[in-house]
Amino acid sequence: MARQLDEQLAARFPVGQRLRVLDVGMGQGTQALRLARAGHKVTGLESDSGMLQVAREALAHEPEGIRERFRMIEGDGRDTGVHFLPGSFDVVLCHGVLMYVEERDAMLAGLARMLAPGGLLSLLVRNADALAMRAGLAGDWDRALTAFDTDTYTNRLGLQVRGDRLASLTATLAGSAAPLHAWYGVRVFTDTAADDAEPPSGDELTRLLAAEDRAGRTDPYRSVAALLHLCGVRGQ
Repeated sequence: MARQLDEQLAARFPVGQRLRVLDVGMGQGTQALRLARAGHKVTGLESDSGMLQVAREALAHEPEGIRERFRMIEGDGRDTGVHFLPGSFDVVLCHGVLMYVEERDAMLAGLARMLAPGGLLSLLVRNADALAMRAGLAGDWDRALTAFDTDTYTNRLGLQVRGDRLASLTATLAGSAAPLHAWYGVRVFTDTAADDAEPPSGDELTRLLAAEDRAGRTDPYRSVAALLHLCGVRGQ
């Protein structure tokens, strides 16, 4: 997904421009910290105090210049208007958050308002059109059959959450200030890997990432990816 995001940033903004980035639901800060290292000014918004502490500890080991351009705020992504003025950011990330939000459309409208003209909205969601894939590939036929008729699923934390469909999100974004510009699949081949599986290294990892990258931008493979990465652009 980082490759996909970097591709979109390179296509939209001049090389060397220091972007104003908001990461909504930043978790432990993986993407936010990566972008801060790249020279961008990053704000991380996170409601979980434990995750915030993990992110702060990671940031404490970074050079002073990176620490200075990274701020963290404890807060909910549904309340961005409370914390920031409209048009305050060039890039808004919302990765792995929408599945927990009941009022999805209202939150997306709020995120779009945070973007300056030409700004990029990056969403990572569970693909509701492919919920049967993991269960089916694992041979769990009862769960696979059930998944065809629902957009909810139990995630790896044991929580019942919601997947989102590409067509529905496309329609929602079309009615917001940041209509869909591009989309990718994420975890086409690797979603069934065990949580504690050791990742490959060296040439094998390179080939794995190349295969995932290619599948994530190629039909029909991206349509059955476990996750969808959608990029909307704020109108000029």
